[in-house]
Parts: sequence; C-alpha cells; structure tokens
Amino acid sequence: MTTEITFPVNQQQVTDFSKDRQEPQWFTDLRLSSLEKAFNLELPKADKTKINKWNFTSFDFDAKTDEAGSYSDLSESVKTLISDEENIRNLIVQKNGVTTFQSMQTTLVDKGIIFTDLKTALVEHEELVKKYFMQDAISVNEHRLSALHAALVNGGTFLYVPKDVEVEVPLQAVYSHEGNFGLFNHVLIVAEDNSSVTYVENNLSEGSNDESVANIVAEVYVGNGAKVRFGAVDNFADTVTTYVNRRGQVYGRDATINWALGQMNDGNTVSENTTYLVGQGSFGDTKTVSVGRGKQIQNFTTNLVHIGKHTDGNILKHGVMKDSATSIFNGISKIEHGATKSNSEQTERILMLSEKSRGDANPVLLIDEDDVTAGHAASVGKIDPVQMFYLMSRGLARKEAERLIIHGFLAPVVNELPIESVKEQLHDVIERKVY
Repeated sequence: MTTEITFPVNQQQVTDFSKDRQEPQWFTDLRLSSLEKAFNLELPKADKTKINKWNFTSFDFDAKTDEAGSYSDLSESVKTLISDEENIRNLIVQKNGVTTFQSMQTTLVDKGIIFTDLKTALVEHEELVKKYFMQDAISVNEHRLSALHAALVNGGTFLYVPKDVEVEVPLQAVYSHEGNFGLFNHVLIVAEDNSSVTYVENNLSEGSNDESVANIVAEVYVGNGAKVRFGAVDNFADTVTTYVNRRGQVYGRDATINWALGQMNDGNTVSENTTYLVGQGSFGDTKTVSVGRGKQIQNFTTNLVHIGKHTDGNILKHGVMKDSATSIFNGISKIEHGATKSNSEQTERILMLSEKSRGDANPVLLIDEDDVTAGHAASVGKIDPVQMFYLMSRGLARKEAERLIIHGFLAPVVNELPIESVKEQLHDVIERKVY
C-alpha cells in the first residue's frame, strides 16, 4: 500500500517565494527539483527508532514576521543569550527565518570576513554560496528530509573566513521559532587555509507554539591548517518535531573541527552529526549533551569518517533521561581503507532517572585498515548509589546531591561552549528539564 505524501507548499508557491527573495535562477531551479525529489525519496533511516508517523510535513510557511529591527526590539529570551556586549557587535538574530537584527564589527569586515544571513549571501556572494551549498557535506538526494530542506530553506547564515585570517571573537546567531511556522534553517561555514573561527548558534521556541517542524542543516568546510569551533544549543518546544543534520567536511591537511552540541529539545528529535576527516593529519572532536523528559523520543547519531592518513577523532556523548523519555545514542567510527596511522575513540553514556525512561548506547567501529588504533566505551544506568551516599554523608539533601551528580555528568560538554552567556543558558535549560 502506497502512502500519499502531501506538502503544504507547491511548486508555484516555491517559485514565488524564491522570486520575492531575488534568488539566482540556479537556486530556484534547485528548490523546484528538490521538491519533486522529496515526493519520491524515503525518510532517513533512524536506527532503532520508527519515525514514519512523525510530523515532518504539517506546518505553516508564512513567517508573519517583520524584517530587521533594532536590538531593543528583541525579546528578553533572546537577549539573555547575548548579554555580553562583545557578542552584540557580531550577531545575527532571526525569527521564523526572517532577520530581525544583524551586526558585525568593521574590523572584521575589513579583513574580508562575511557573516550574513543566507538570503543576503545568495544575492551578494552568489558564487561562493554556489560552490559549497549542499555539494560535498550533504546531498539533496540523500532522503526526503534533505530534499525537502533544499526546496524550502527559509532561514540561516553564511559565514566565510578568508585565508590566513583568525577571528578572535565568537560569532553568534540566534534562531527563534514561534507558532506553527515550519523552520528550514541552513548554516554554511567556509574556513579557508590557516584561518580560525568560533561560531555559536541557539535554536529556541518563543511564545505560543502549535504543532510544527524544524528542519535544520549545517555545513562546515575546513581548509588546510584551519580551525573551526562550532557550538550550538537547541531548545525547541515539545510541539516541534525536529530533524537536525550538522556535517563537517575537513578537507584540509592538519585542519580541525570541534563540535559542542547541547541538544535540549522537548519534542521528538532525529539528529545526525557527521565529520569527514579527509585531509592528512586532520582532527575532529564531537561533544554532545542531551536531556530527555516527558514522552519524547530522541535519536542521536554521530559519525566520524577517517579518510586521510594520520587523522584523529573523538566522540563524547552524555545524556540524561527522565519520566518516560527514550533516547538512542549511536556512535559510528569508520576508518576507510588507506587511512593509515589514524586514531578514533568514542564514548556514549546515558543516565536514567526513572524506571520508565529508556536509554540505548550503541558504539560501532568499522575498520577497513590495519595500521590504526580505535576504541569505544558505553554505559547505561542509574545514578551511582555510592556517589549519592558520599554527598549525602557530607550534609547534602538527596535532591541537591542528585543535582550535583547530573551537572558533573554533563559538564564535559557544557564546559566546551565558547560563549559564557550561552553556557549559562544551557545550565538553566538543564535545571529546568531535570527538575
């Protein structure tokens, strides 16, 4: 029996949307061909999680939001994420895909750094965007959600750092969602040879939220000797079904990418984070933290693919489950044939706070080369009673002792976030979700 697929947007509406944004013809054509493909492609395969009945196609495509305003017009929930005055000068804020605030220091502009919304980048930096957009890191043809993303992308950011340029201050983007709007956000980061940059993003729900969809994609391209730090905190409401796919193409020799991801959504979530270590001597590090509550279902897959020689990679994932929440932690380290002298390590740990919560940690090593080193560790369990006894014997109440253990358990990822205000916000989210 064939299931009929319907989307709330047709080809004419996509054409009109692209025309209104003054997008180049190749991007309009990509949208239309991708929408057609979305009807025929299957959903992504989420290991041990059935997502065929999840809502990925019921949403409103009308943003109902005015364009750029002033910083004072931003909501308090957004302002708490950017309390540092330094970050206000290098910031993009979007609501339902529409840019409501944008700023970057003149000194960075003079160095040739591009930090702007994707809509502007397609008009002012077309050739750069065309060179990288959904080319190597992620393809339109992978599955229905990647094709639908390419067809309906309506928000996001383009960050370009030229050769030999080091950005010493973090660049931040905040993407807020409200109502039943379908958010299709795309982040494209390009770090040329011997450059370095830190990018941090926040995804959050504001106001009243009806059933809707967030389809988030990030692509990061890292050149020879370049370094990229990518931090993110996702915090969509329980009415939002989220698909997020963040990928890094580390094609340069001795290049580095560091991911620090706080995935705190309250709704059902499928998340993939993949790093391709192509350049010889390249390095990739992924740290992910998550808290599940209520009846939500989460599936997190982290892929580390070693292609170049002497590549080094690490995966660290910590999750806390409470109530009836279910979480799957998949870690896959793949060392391709020819990637000699490579090293790949991974650890997945899940802490369950209730009898009905469920956690599944699945470390996988796929090794096609002999002269390598690799290892993995995984654990799923409850709070160690010995730790509780020790803390309570020092005069702490049970709830406070449990709180300290949980924060200590999640600290390896939380402490990696490079903006202090964002780190504090993640602490607040953890407190709110656990207690």
